[in-house]
Amino acid sequence: MARLPRLTVPGYPHHVIQRGNNRQAIVSNDADREVLLDTLSDNARRHRVAINAYVLMDNHFHLLLTPETADGVPLMMQAVGRSYVRYFNDLHRRTGTLWEGRYKSTLIQTERYLLACMIYLDLNPLRAGVVSDPRQYAWSSHRHFIGQTQDRRVTPHPMYWSLGNTPFAREAAYTEMVRAGLDAPSECAITNATLRGWALGDPHFLAELQKKTERRIAPAPRGRPPSRSLDTA
Repeated sequence: MARLPRLTVPGYPHHVIQRGNNRQAIVSNDADREVLLDTLSDNARRHRVAINAYVLMDNHFHLLLTPETADGVPLMMQAVGRSYVRYFNDLHRRTGTLWEGRYKSTLIQTERYLLACMIYLDLNPLRAGVVSDPRQYAWSSHRHFIGQTQDRRVTPHPMYWSLGNTPFAREAAYTEMVRAGLDAPSECAITNATLRGWALGDPHFLAELQKKTERRIAPAPRGRPPSRSLDTA
C-alpha cells in the first residue's frame, strides 16, 4: 500500500515527532541542543510556522506547530534536516542518516486537543524517567508557559491565552493542568494519531476538515461494506 502524503492544512495546529535513526542520539551535549533548537526556530520563522510548544529529548523531539501555508511544515522540516544533520555529522565526524525515516505528524482539533498536546509534550521527560517534575527539564517549552523563563522560540497559541486575563492567571492555570496530567485515552489518542498520520478530533471536526483536503484524514471503517441485495436496482 502506498503511504499517505502528510496532512498539512494552514491555520491548524500540527503535532510533529522526529526520531533518531535506530533510536540513536540526535544530540550529544547542550551545545548540540542549542543548535538544534535554534535551527528549528530559524526555519520555522523563515517558512512562517509558529512553534507553539516543544520538547527535545536525547533521541527525538516533539513540536506543536501552526503553519500559515500548506507547505510551511514540510519546508521547515526539510531545511532543518539538511542543516542540522550536516552540522552534527561534521562536528562528530560521522556520516550517513541521523533521522529514523520521515517525521511523523498529525493535525489536531484546537479546542479539544491543543492544550492536551502541550501537556503531552511537557510530560514526555517524566514518561522517559529523566526527571520527576517537568520544571526540572530545561529542554522544553514548559518553563516558558509557567513563567519561569522567557523562550523567544515559542509563540503561545490563543488557546493558551484563553486560560486567564493576566500572565499570572495563565501560568497558574497551566501549571495546574500539567500537574493533573492526561487521562490514558487522551494520551493514547495523541500517540496513535501522530504515529499513523490521522487527524485528531471529534467526528464533526473530522467531517468538516475532510471538506478542505482530498487526502483521507481518518482510517476507513473496518470490515467489508455490506453487499447490495440482488433484488434492488
